[in-house]
Amino acid sequence: MREQLTPPAVHEPEQAAYRDALSGELEAFLAKQRSAMAAVSADVGPLMDAISGLVAGGKRLRALLCYWGWRGAGGAAMASEPVAAGVALELFQAAALIHDDIIDRSDTRRGAPSVHRRFAQLHEGSGWVLDRERFGHAAAILTGDLCLSFSEEAFTAIGPAAASPTPARRIFNTMRAEVMAGQYLDILEEVAGPVRNSESAVARARNVIRYKSAKYSTEHPLGIGGALAGADDGLLRAYAEFSLPLGEAFQLRDDVLGVFGDPQTTGKPAGDDLREGKRTVLVALALETADAAGRAELERGLGRQDLGMDDVDRLRAVISGTGALERTERLIDGLASESSAALARLGLDPVVGTALESLADAAVRRTA
Repeated sequence: MREQLTPPAVHEPEQAAYRDALSGELEAFLAKQRSAMAAVSADVGPLMDAISGLVAGGKRLRALLCYWGWRGAGGAAMASEPVAAGVALELFQAAALIHDDIIDRSDTRRGAPSVHRRFAQLHEGSGWVLDRERFGHAAAILTGDLCLSFSEEAFTAIGPAAASPTPARRIFNTMRAEVMAGQYLDILEEVAGPVRNSESAVARARNVIRYKSAKYSTEHPLGIGGALAGADDGLLRAYAEFSLPLGEAFQLRDDVLGVFGDPQTTGKPAGDDLREGKRTVLVALALETADAAGRAELERGLGRQDLGMDDVDRLRAVISGTGALERTERLIDGLASESSAALARLGLDPVVGTALESLADAAVRRTA
């Protein structure tokens, strides 16, 4: 008897075709840039290797949201504009990851050395002189800046629909500025959080995730795709009502995984957010509810680079014991429900609606 295979969801063939087109365009774009960089010097090759390695993987969430935002606003299937915009978004994401790992002192990304660690290892393996860590950080900063330059070039190449002062350009520019502001708020909270008003810690943490991650992960990519296809302000607002709570739920899930995730699936060491001193919503909720002993334990542990697994387990127990993990999960569920209701109100074509529903579910329920 032949095995019955589950037919693909209605959006999957088109989404797979878009992924293939995006990967091909990324490869072609970077091959062109590699040739230009080689004309400068063969020594620049490691920068291009680092960028190519980062954009070769990942979930493609932002690019896919851009594509379905384009389609939901009436854009033609497999048009060139959302492919080019997807390239720009993937390169911007790579730049953000490179810089984020430097700021957070993260040694790994997707189970491999982060870019600044790669350059430090290159320094060590080559027998060069002076400080390998300083070289690694400097080279990675420049790699991230190069990625930002490439992202701008890719977006500009879309043509008139992405030119100033079009809605798509406005969203793209806003996205980039907000991420930088959100990243600053994140590092500010790490150093100022312990001496700031604890009653507003959760609100500050939620503001960080909105501007550092949620808007650029979901709201702005969807809006860029819609704007490129000519979406009016009403549709863009409706898109935001769906995508912003989704982005916040996505980041809250990331925060949970940063403390409780399995390193085999996250590609990061267990409890990495604790070592980095991240004052996430999860941590803010725990500090808000913990007794004096638990609060002191958390404050002592946050930001300690030498935390071992026993230390991580103790901090996890404190966080769980306060009910902060359960409250965060309820927040995620509430935001996911808000997003789902907004998607239903959009009344999109079934292919587009199913695609967005599937992406939203994967973003919130993920384990990596």
